[in-house]
Amino acid sequence: MASLLWGGDAGAAESERLNSHFSNLNHPLKNLRGVKSTTVRNIDGSINNIKEDDEDDVVDLAANSLLNKLIRQSLVESSHRVEVLQKDPSSPLYSVKTFEELRLKEELLKGIYAMGFNRPSKIQEMALPMMLAHPPQNLIAQSQSGTGKTAAFVLAMLSRVNALELFPQCLCLAPTYELALQTGRVVEQMGKFCVDVQVMYAIRGNRIPRGTDITKQIIIGTPGTVLDWCFKLKLIDLTKIRVFVLDEADVMIDTQGFSDHSIRIQRALPSECQMLLFSATFEDSVWHFAERIIPDPNVIKLRKEELTLNNIRQYYVLCEHRKDKYQALCNIYGSITIGQAIIFCQTRRNAKWLTVEMIQDGHQVSLLSGELTVEQRASIIQRFRDGKEKVLITTNVCARGIDVKQVTIVVNFDLPVKQGEEPDYETYLHRIGRTGRFGKKGLAFNMIEVDKLPLLMKIQDHFNSSIKQLNAEDMDEIEKIDY
Repeated sequence: MASLLWGGDAGAAESERLNSHFSNLNHPLKNLRGVKSTTVRNIDGSINNIKEDDEDDVVDLAANSLLNKLIRQSLVESSHRVEVLQKDPSSPLYSVKTFEELRLKEELLKGIYAMGFNRPSKIQEMALPMMLAHPPQNLIAQSQSGTGKTAAFVLAMLSRVNALELFPQCLCLAPTYELALQTGRVVEQMGKFCVDVQVMYAIRGNRIPRGTDITKQIIIGTPGTVLDWCFKLKLIDLTKIRVFVLDEADVMIDTQGFSDHSIRIQRALPSECQMLLFSATFEDSVWHFAERIIPDPNVIKLRKEELTLNNIRQYYVLCEHRKDKYQALCNIYGSITIGQAIIFCQTRRNAKWLTVEMIQDGHQVSLLSGELTVEQRASIIQRFRDGKEKVLITTNVCARGIDVKQVTIVVNFDLPVKQGEEPDYETYLHRIGRTGRFGKKGLAFNMIEVDKLPLLMKIQDHFNSSIKQLNAEDMDEIEKIDY
């Protein structure tokens, strides 16, 4: 398996830069002692100048998707139930418990095991028999990062490729340059024993002259660049494509123009081309897009995750200002045995201020906010998982999808609110859902100003749950908390 990304000396330099972009992860915001302004020194000695602002961090779907890929290096066991809707309901539904049952080529089986996959994940059990069937079947599948969906569609592409035919046969669209590179890495790892199969990236910066004869069998790229390669530069003959994969469809339709690009590409494909679409979420907009682009599909859906507050004890502490909140936090932190804690702030400014205060008081903390690169965020989360810091201070960029078993306490330093000062119920649920995972009990503390109490009462009523008031100056009361 080989890949072609760039050409010439300049290309080699750019390729090297990309490799370091993904492998040399900084651990920013480590040396904060005494810092009161906007300058923070990274662990590698470089300076990170931060803007002080009161803006809420907006969750970027593409960045969040890449983050989940980076922090989930191994398969996670999904607790979701899988629903399968077959194109032909009378057809028998097959599932597999081992990769051997799929009768794969020997070099593919070796590649799978070399990647550390011992058995199919829950979604792979159902999806792979459909994806590898003869004749090929189209599929729309819902799956989160870490459940093995990239490995599944990569396996389908590698299974359909004829190594002796030197032209593009499989086409995979990803919404961003970074996500395309991540998918390409999986292709290269899984196909490393497929010596005559090569992958090429149709992404920004990879300029291929018009009329170039592309001999690589697998093309991975972003919709805009792939569109140019197909229709403007005439580099790819879409009538010869056997497998078309559209990954991260929810991110794709969130990006201006990408859904139109994808539809234009799909319409030029032959009727016998196998089409596979994947999305982490299945909102109505995603579903309508999927139905437009994938004809006569099988469908694999995940039942909605039922986050519950039943095993999480919730408390609130009335405070006058943020220093008051910080003192209450210190009292709780000093009175309860804590595994690890996540503290949520609504703005970057509060998150940075709190980080400085806690480090000056000798606590091991790390800060996660949207101004960091995705690779830096992944590195910080991994350090937190490894227990190198006991407290993670974050804005809403970390509200979903990050499971750390040792987290016993979640603190809302600020309540999550929408514009118009209405409670953000969904964000509240996902924030405090970071504790009480894996069937364990958890604690959630809300630090609120008196004027925010009506918002908290709305949250309590919305979830029909009890949020008890706590006197953070009464150490005896705090120590009696059972969890």
